[in-house]
Amino acid sequence: GHQFFDNLVILQLQLQKQTQGIHSHKTTVLSTSYLNMHSSFVPYRVAADYLTKLLEAADLPLPVVGVICGSGLSGLSKTLEGKKLTVPYKDIPGFPSKTTVQGHSGELVFGMLSGVPAICFRGRFHTYEGHAPKTVVLPVNVMRCLDVRICIITNAAGGLNPDYNVGDVVAVSDHLAIPNLAGNSALVGPNDEELGPRFPSTSDAYPESLRGTAAKAAKELGINYLRSHGTYAFVVGPMYESKAECRFLRTLGADAVGMSTIPEVVVAHHCGMNVLCLSLITNKAVMEGDEGEAVANHAEVLEVAVKRAGEMQTLVQKIVELIKRDVIPSLAPSRKISLAVSEEDLVTVKPTGVSTLQSMALACTLVGLGIFIGMKQRR
Repeated sequence: GHQFFDNLVILQLQLQKQTQGIHSHKTTVLSTSYLNMHSSFVPYRVAADYLTKLLEAADLPLPVVGVICGSGLSGLSKTLEGKKLTVPYKDIPGFPSKTTVQGHSGELVFGMLSGVPAICFRGRFHTYEGHAPKTVVLPVNVMRCLDVRICIITNAAGGLNPDYNVGDVVAVSDHLAIPNLAGNSALVGPNDEELGPRFPSTSDAYPESLRGTAAKAAKELGINYLRSHGTYAFVVGPMYESKAECRFLRTLGADAVGMSTIPEVVVAHHCGMNVLCLSLITNKAVMEGDEGEAVANHAEVLEVAVKRAGEMQTLVQKIVELIKRDVIPSLAPSRKISLAVSEEDLVTVKPTGVSTLQSMALACTLVGLGIFIGMKQRR
């Protein structure tokens, strides 16, 4: 059963590469005998290998800083300077073909950010879209495989702290993740020891040094709405929280609430990346009052994000400028991640131009064959 599932993963990645026009170089395909690697470790290595080859072809360096854009904040990619490389998610092996949420563009951009090689993900994946936790954090694992050292994660969030105002930016210092406590974590399952330990801590997931850098950047820019610390509560969504749920989260100590970010933070920290999380407060969570009063909606979230977009871009630019000067020089060397999925039995295949219909037929045939073999074995 496990071998059949693993072979289907291999087939999916092979066919995806062959049918998406990625034919500018030979395609490294997985061998069906990679018994030394769990199937869940494969997609981000294949994606990183593909992106590395694109960077080499474009004569661009590997990124040092990675930025994940939250709802309405895809404009952060406009801060990238110099020669740029844009890659739609649908072209990346193992990635979902698109994001389904308004305000998430579904592509990544390479370029220079304040003089630092960077990658910017314009849109993220959410569990409420039906994605598995490991798919949600796929961009983070890809960043680690590309040797990204600093991960800046942004989001739009509802304010639970009564002192917060719409438009405030919170440098998150802690989180509350009930889905994780209930077992819905991206780290559940076999652990990729090359990326990080089996039992990582999360009490130090938000280094004070980076939050201090953000505060310093805001001060230099004259921004007075940056909160230097706060606790972010992660909920799955897609429904906004009820008034009772908001009161519950606030009682537990949460200052803001949203439907993303924490899976990415946990995995980035597990991988050894330095994380800075910036939450833009786009609405005040409703905890009291009559029915229908100040009902939360996505249009309101996007409206506030658009209004703050320019200032957020300037803030991130300044933060990276200070990171380049004060943080990057002191970073310890990182361990390179092997992108080979089977060093003993790699197969190099020239693209065959398989059509989508042929791919579907082949996949269905293999699924049917697997079911038939399984039934025979049970007998």
